[in-house]
Amino acid sequence: MPDKQTLFVTGIGTGIGKTIVSAVLTEKLKADYWKPVQSGDLDNSDTLKVKSLVSNDQSVFHPETYRLTQPYSPHKSAAIDGIDIKKENFIVPKTNNNLIIEGAGGLMVPLNDRFLMIDLIKQLKADVILVSQNYLGSINHTLLSAAILKQYGINISGIIFNGKTDADSESYILQYTGIKLLGHLPEFEQVDKAAIIEAGKYISL
Repeated sequence: MPDKQTLFVTGIGTGIGKTIVSAVLTEKLKADYWKPVQSGDLDNSDTLKVKSLVSNDQSVFHPETYRLTQPYSPHKSAAIDGIDIKKENFIVPKTNNNLIIEGAGGLMVPLNDRFLMIDLIKQLKADVILVSQNYLGSINHTLLSAAILKQYGINISGIIFNGKTDADSESYILQYTGIKLLGHLPEFEQVDKAAIIEAGKYISL
């Protein structure tokens, strides 16, 4: 992987493991981490979760651009909080390190009435790592995510499958999309610093 790369971790939906994958990549690359929008759960934010799972002393955890109090889609949470999310406020943190950026939800999650998560990825000029998980319907969700990223002209560095494997689904996704497989993360009984270090062995960048 080239030096000083900016990688945006996005997923085919919500709750499929973006934060765990982000922690693994942050640890493996000793990268910086940035979550532009945290929507709800501010006392146990994704930034705090990743920080608690990373062992190295090189990673810097950059503050969120928007911290929203309600656990909804960012556009709804912002409206409840009386905040207007403005695209010009999203500025990539200055760093001489690799940077892992974690999105909120999937690609078509709205940040305001006209600005989606995928628009933010395009604006930040980041390459994407797509996180997928095997469940009924995941082929559809993964192919749709890949298609819209390509439509937007966003480079996809690769795909990581998180959790249980399904060889038939995964081979179809890889064959159809042509996306590079970066690895599989197994299900861990306990997610802690040791597990995050171990998980890095399953990822090739």
